[in-house]
Amino acid sequence: MTAQTANDTLSAARGTDMRRVRLQLLSVRVFIYSALIVWAFVALFPIYWTVTTSFKTAVDVTQGHLIPWVDFIPSWKGWRSLGLSPDTIFQTSTVRIEFLKRFANSTIVSVGASALAIVIGSLAAYGLSRFPYKFGPLRNKDISFFFVSQLILPPVVLALPFLVLYKGLALLDTRIGLTLLYTLMVLPIVIWIMRDQFMKIPIELEEAAMVDGATVWVAFLRIVMPLALPGMVAAFILALVLAWNEYFFAALLTSTNATTLPVMVASQTGSQGINWWSMAALSAASIAPLVLVGLFLERFIIQGLMTGAVK
Repeated sequence: MTAQTANDTLSAARGTDMRRVRLQLLSVRVFIYSALIVWAFVALFPIYWTVTTSFKTAVDVTQGHLIPWVDFIPSWKGWRSLGLSPDTIFQTSTVRIEFLKRFANSTIVSVGASALAIVIGSLAAYGLSRFPYKFGPLRNKDISFFFVSQLILPPVVLALPFLVLYKGLALLDTRIGLTLLYTLMVLPIVIWIMRDQFMKIPIELEEAAMVDGATVWVAFLRIVMPLALPGMVAAFILALVLAWNEYFFAALLTSTNATTLPVMVASQTGSQGINWWSMAALSAASIAPLVLVGLFLERFIIQGLMTGAVK
């Protein structure tokens, strides 16, 4: 009887411990998911605000109405001003033509700069991760840090030199000029990300390929590149976002032919102030392509994050 009582007591204690552990795990889960919900709200609220503002009138904007069909009745005023509303999409619109031109400029410049930065940055990062370099007192780590340190320099410091240089080279208000500049702007980030990605790939794989007769280029293209693809996609998306959203140099070095979407968004002012509904519609239309890119390439982004491509 005593043994049975001891067993019952032990079982009850174990059950109590299990309930306590489950309660603790539940508390941790509740805390984590609550924090994630709060963070998602903070991260997504500006996008929600932008999209809803594009469907507001002037009164709704000034009064700070938030919830459609509760605080205000959605209107196509912002999209109509761009010729993108359902009742104007099939009509001739000068503003829509201008928008499509700026959209094409942003697409060509940002995609071209990101692709060029990936090609150059991958080659530079591979060299820094596989071969020892010496430039005076600088070694590989110092050279890598030098590339990243270029981001410390404020863009306004480079305004006058680039303005004079581009004027002399006839690159003002050209897509080529803006593409080259954006390539230089995102190249340090691409080099840093890809260097970290290449260093996580075992060098023994390339050595084995070279033993079988492969050259450095063959090993790089056929072995290293496929393994580094998730990191390359993650670096490409980051470079694309930075180039797509850049405003300062686009406003400084372009005027008519190569103006991008951020410049057009900033120009939505009228005689009575800022047309918030038009600016919000333009901003929503500018955000949409990046959202689609992120959705389609989500698998590569996650793989790049898991393998340490982005820190």
